[in-house]
Amino acid sequence: MRLPGWAPGGADLTPACIVAYSRGMEQRILGKTGRNVSIVGLGTWQLGADWGNVDPAQAQAILAASMEAGVTFFDTADVYGDGRSEQAIGKFLKENPGLGITVATKMGRRMEQQPENYTLANFRQWVDRSRKNLGTDTLDLVQLHCPPTPVYSNNEVYDALDTLVSEGAIRNYGVSVERTDEALEAIRHEGTASVQIILNAFRLKPLDDVLPAAKAAGVGIIARVPLASGLLSGKYSKDTTFAENDHRNYNRKGEAFDVGETFSGVDYELGLKAVKEFEQLVPSGATTAQAAIAWIAAQDGVSTVIPGARNVEQARANAAAAGVSIGKEFDDGVRWIYDHYFREAIHPRW
Repeated sequence: MRLPGWAPGGADLTPACIVAYSRGMEQRILGKTGRNVSIVGLGTWQLGADWGNVDPAQAQAILAASMEAGVTFFDTADVYGDGRSEQAIGKFLKENPGLGITVATKMGRRMEQQPENYTLANFRQWVDRSRKNLGTDTLDLVQLHCPPTPVYSNNEVYDALDTLVSEGAIRNYGVSVERTDEALEAIRHEGTASVQIILNAFRLKPLDDVLPAAKAAGVGIIARVPLASGLLSGKYSKDTTFAENDHRNYNRKGEAFDVGETFSGVDYELGLKAVKEFEQLVPSGATTAQAAIAWIAAQDGVSTVIPGARNVEQARANAAAAGVSIGKEFDDGVRWIYDHYFREAIHPRW
């Protein structure tokens, strides 16, 4: 099997060889799943929708490049492109079996966001659709996709998820959250294997309580939006424009979903000023984006960081962040930037 971009000499690789190669990136246990995953994973929202269009062939190339670079964890959701992201991953895994990739998907946002919709019957429908999209009988990890806050404390919800595990439809379940209080509630429940939460240099609140609580409970932490929707790439300016169907255009004030998912909820122009400070911290040989990803991976309790990628080059560069070392001076600088620019507005909200 030959995968796009593989060198030396474009050699053919067997799946066993690929898995051995991918283990060159540090692996960590993803909480109660017990599964080893790469410290830098791949978020695949971009492969579905809301970031402009991605060609299906390009999506396959991004998945392949990530895997070649050592990524063993893909994160998706049933609503990313109405299933297109899941389908892209399913196609990739079918054509390249035996890679040892862990796939986490999410469910719950295909219906109106009302707590009463989080039932076993609906879960079964959503899970069945994701199993079909991904081409698997059993999903590795299913996460509740930022549901209404009361859902996190509803014991019947966790009972329903336990039922899906006992039936073999899913192996593990976790939650994706908007706020730290939601994460702490989910961690209290024995069956919660992982928590996905926004954590980056502009969103430090999870460091206070969520990461220590998760570590104590054996719950994995999946850090999402690591580049603050691209702000921390250092590539944007006040003149940058985004496509009409890009959430960085249409959701800047939370018109479509929680504004914290877009630029981490920070004011765009203030974020640009903060990035200039952040760039002064970046170690030699690393890009701004790589330093941002590496800083998250260096935080105690983080299992994996899931940057997205719009092209093969981004996928490879993001994975290379796993080799960037972050020291105390860098960490101190990140905390100063947060305190100076964002703490007052961000810390009380999420």
